[in-house]
Amino acid sequence: MNAPKLWTKDFLIISIENFFVYFTYYLLITIIAVYATGRFNASPSVAGLSAGVFILGAIGGRLYAGSSIDRLGWKRMLYLSFAFYLMTTLLYFLVNSITFLLILRVFHGATFGMASTATGTISAEIIPNERRGEGTSYYALSMTIAAAVGPFIGMFLNQHASFNLNLIACAVTLGVGFIFAFPLKVPKVEFANKKLESKSMRGFYFHDFIEPKAVPIAVITALTCFCYSSILSFIAAYTKEINLIDAGSFFFIFYAAAILVSRPFTGRWFDKKGENFVIYPGLLLFAVALIILGRAHQGYSVLLAGVIVGFGYGNFFSSAQALAVKVSPRHRKALATATFFIMADIGAGMGPFMLGFLVPALGYRGLYVSIAVLVCATIFLYYFLHGKNSISRQSESRLDGGSS
Repeated sequence: MNAPKLWTKDFLIISIENFFVYFTYYLLITIIAVYATGRFNASPSVAGLSAGVFILGAIGGRLYAGSSIDRLGWKRMLYLSFAFYLMTTLLYFLVNSITFLLILRVFHGATFGMASTATGTISAEIIPNERRGEGTSYYALSMTIAAAVGPFIGMFLNQHASFNLNLIACAVTLGVGFIFAFPLKVPKVEFANKKLESKSMRGFYFHDFIEPKAVPIAVITALTCFCYSSILSFIAAYTKEINLIDAGSFFFIFYAAAILVSRPFTGRWFDKKGENFVIYPGLLLFAVALIILGRAHQGYSVLLAGVIVGFGYGNFFSSAQALAVKVSPRHRKALATATFFIMADIGAGMGPFMLGFLVPALGYRGLYVSIAVLVCATIFLYYFLHGKNSISRQSESRLDGGSS
């Protein structure tokens, strides 16, 4: 029996749209703390907050999008979110105080949350169930490439040009993304619409915003994103402090290269061997990378850490996203996607602010070694929340597939 087609026009379009969404996010989040410190003399904790409040705003955007996207329409949500994402990006040109910056970051994060939930939901419907792990892995490459190109361009322009030039790059990207979505054809999910009337009549419940079956892996992802935020928010300041700023600029390029090399294999392993085969090694490699980064004294150590983070965290994240959709009912893909990213956002949003308080006491080196210990603890938590039951669940799904 032939496997269903994955590489369709719509799959390519939604992957590119997702790249545009995350390019803007990654470009700004890696330089916003440096910008807040340089422009407004912000302390490390407040500078970290300027990165973190964006993610907290994204949570609100995801809650709204996850519960409203079926009623509003998937493609309409995509258009509206891109338009608002562009508008809030342009408002950065008017920022004249740290208070204004923090407020804008919240609203900018909300539009990002709406846009990324829309792209994630549409992709989850386009990807065939039989190729869920592989398809999600390839789709997540759009985030991976954005995670490499965005920080690289952001740090380069911030070092050699100006913050405003970064804003222009983001605005142009989102404008192109809005136009690029026109040919996209979004599948119609008829059974999802049948639930909308009853939901509106009975009011609002936790179940309307969160998919419970996606919560366990989403909690693991929250902790892992909390740890990854130490890299995303402080890598520029850390490599500047240890006089390895050039290596720091290329960190995310090596990170992305590692994912590009490994992703075709890990996606298939997820489908054929199960999620544990990818997630356990991914978390362990992430911990090793943090230790290497915290002990780096030469540029090659920083770049090696970037490669191992790509093999570890990069492949964990795409596998966790696929798992959140896999364990959830088909008609609740939007909520499963929103639940996964909400928890990821909570971890990534709390990280920069909370870890900013630890920097003066531990230093950046001590911070990264300490975070590695937390990642190791996350491995055990994954085992208790999902890993120990994964084999039996996989066996049941194969039996169901064989009997159908």
